[in-house]
Amino acid sequence: MEPTERMQRVFDYLDAHAIRYTWYAHPEAPTCEIALQYCRNDGARHCKNLFLRNHKGDRHYLVCFDAEQRLAVRDLEQRLHQGKLSFASEQRLERWLGQKPGSVSPFGLINDPARHVHLFLDNRLQRCDKLAFHPNDNRATVVIEQAEFQRYLDLTGNSYEFLDLY
Repeated sequence: MEPTERMQRVFDYLDAHAIRYTWYAHPEAPTCEIALQYCRNDGARHCKNLFLRNHKGDRHYLVCFDAEQRLAVRDLEQRLHQGKLSFASEQRLERWLGQKPGSVSPFGLINDPARHVHLFLDNRLQRCDKLAFHPNDNRATVVIEQAEFQRYLDLTGNSYEFLDLY
C-alpha cells in the first residue's frame, strides 16, 4: 500500500466513526526531530511512537509519549517482565500495524484486526487537550482532541494502558 493510501485509510476510518480531527501536510518527516520543525502552534502535544517486541518475539508493543522526552526502556522492561525489549523489524511493523518506519502511530491499530498489539501511553498525555500523530504517512500530521482520541482507542479494541514512562 502506498503512503497516500495509508493516510487516506486513516481519514476514512476516522470519518466513518465521526471522530473529529484536523490535519495538515508537510515535507517528509521520518523522525520526531524533523517532524517538530513542522509543528504548528495549535496547542497539540506531538507524540513519539516506538514499536517494540519482547525477546521471544511473540508480544508486540506500541509505546507513545511526548516527542520531546526520552523513553526509559529498561524501566519499561522491568515493569513488563517480558525480558529484553527491542525494536521490532520492518516486516513485523508492516504485519501488525501496516506501517513503514518513520510513520509509526496509534493510527496503525486500524490495521490490527487480531488486536495483537498492546499500546502503552505515557500518563502525562492524558493531561493534554490535543495530541498530534502521523496518519500512517510521515508527510502529514493529524491533530486530535483527547476525548476523540480516547473514542478512537476504544473503537480499535486493542488493549492499552497509561504508565509513567519517564
